[in-house]
Amino acid sequence: MKLYNTLSRRKEVLLARQRPISVYVCGITPYDTTHLGHAFTYINTDVLIRYLEYRGSAVRYVQNVTDIDDDILRKAGTIDEDWKGLGDRWTAHFIRDMQSLNARPPERFPRATETIPEIIEVVQKLLANGVAYEAAGNVYFDLTSWPEYGKLSELSYEEMLPIANERGNRPDDPHKRDPLDFVLWQAQAPGEPAWESPWGLGRPGWHIECTSMAMRYLGNTVDVHGGGSDLIFPHHESEIAQAECAIGEKPFVRFWMHTAMVHHEGEKMSKSLGNLVMVRDLLETWSPDAIRLYLSRHHYREVWHYDEEALREAAQWAHKLRSAVVADSGRGPALDPASAVAAFIQAMDDDLQTPEALPVLSQLADDVLSSSECGQDVGAAQEALREMSGVFGLRLDANTPEQRVLEGWDEHLQDFV
Repeated sequence: MKLYNTLSRRKEVLLARQRPISVYVCGITPYDTTHLGHAFTYINTDVLIRYLEYRGSAVRYVQNVTDIDDDILRKAGTIDEDWKGLGDRWTAHFIRDMQSLNARPPERFPRATETIPEIIEVVQKLLANGVAYEAAGNVYFDLTSWPEYGKLSELSYEEMLPIANERGNRPDDPHKRDPLDFVLWQAQAPGEPAWESPWGLGRPGWHIECTSMAMRYLGNTVDVHGGGSDLIFPHHESEIAQAECAIGEKPFVRFWMHTAMVHHEGEKMSKSLGNLVMVRDLLETWSPDAIRLYLSRHHYREVWHYDEEALREAAQWAHKLRSAVVADSGRGPALDPASAVAAFIQAMDDDLQTPEALPVLSQLADDVLSSSECGQDVGAAQEALREMSGVFGLRLDANTPEQRVLEGWDEHLQDFV
């Protein structure tokens, strides 16, 4: 299988090793979830993992919860709600959405706040290695110490600064040596939650949270690190710098996999703009299979716009696939699915070309339905159709999500209710 690597800007072979393939995806900041942009990232991650499993590879999957950062504290203050209660409530909401969409649960679903000791340890390593500095209870990463900063995004310093400022950077912080130096640990502000550290009470910076969680659960090198393309800079760029400076090994990540942005009403779908299409609202009208097919009709690197007519067409596909797997099988000549399976694998092996793979399923469903009417044996074709549909997480004729989906997410849910 070949997967596009944002770092190298080309497709590379994702070799299946003897050990499980490790996958880390940046999780939600738990408020105003789950919109289609969220779903596009997590469903594409789900399809990748399911396809790797379909091809015989074991996968170890970690997805985090960013339960403490500037955004969630700001949101909690706006609505006058406890930050932890807000995060727990929306994380539980997200989990139930993932269950409804039949998304495979991660083995680990850590909160940033339960990883504070590991975060402090990484920050101490960065200080000891001379790539960070402390000032007034804050700790910052010193960009001048890491000439490779920018290798993921390929942005110049002049291009970086305005983007970073839009995404949480504080260029006027008087304790910084450079406006683009990013915070690893920030001193407690009045009224904010804080944890003990060698630099006084404070809380972790955004970037160090994911770096620490990924390394804690998956080791110093992660096979696939995913997230939305809006995280390339500064979040993932900073993750690389932190990890590779802390551990002295390269690479921190073998494959950077970034999903494109979903647009609605002429703009990128985002919390700040408020142009959100929520999964929970869609589920009132459309089946989980329809929503998943709709998402997978777009390649994960393709920017696309929400279109209800296309969602209606996806619902028709879902109905056809379900009809095909429950059609009667006769005693006539058997319908051979081998060519369909080969075409499916060819498409999916080429950087998860789901828009090319789904028509293969659709055509096989047509063939099953027509062959069934003629009394042919369609059993093998139906089994192949079920297996390929399973890669897309489709329920087909099942009334509920998979048992592993329900049980796995329920186990995580216990920490948030």
